[in-house]
Amino acid sequence: MFDVYNNLGSGFAEIVYKDALEYEFKIRKIPFQREKEFVVNYKEIVLKHKFYADFVIFDKIILEIKSVENLNDKHIAQCLNYLKVSKYKLAILANFHKDLLDHKRIVL
Repeated sequence: MFDVYNNLGSGFAEIVYKDALEYEFKIRKIPFQREKEFVVNYKEIVLKHKFYADFVIFDKIILEIKSVENLNDKHIAQCLNYLKVSKYKLAILANFHKDLLDHKRIVL
């Protein structure tokens, strides 16, 4: 993440950072899935709404990318939802905003 931020800086849309991260994961041979789909089970059915995590790395860590002025509770809640439906224990919320690369570890 830091290499992407150091090379691109701030100001781009999220998709640009996601594309750059995908490139970095590939050249570093880091196993990942992009836009991984998760379903929500409710009793004996699967609900219609699905979640799409930006990245899952090493088959156990969710990486959610933002490019916003400030991270807020809604962004953290999004990661917590991803953790609940995926059964993973760790999410990293990364914000490529104007002054610095901000990131938070979210553990379930």
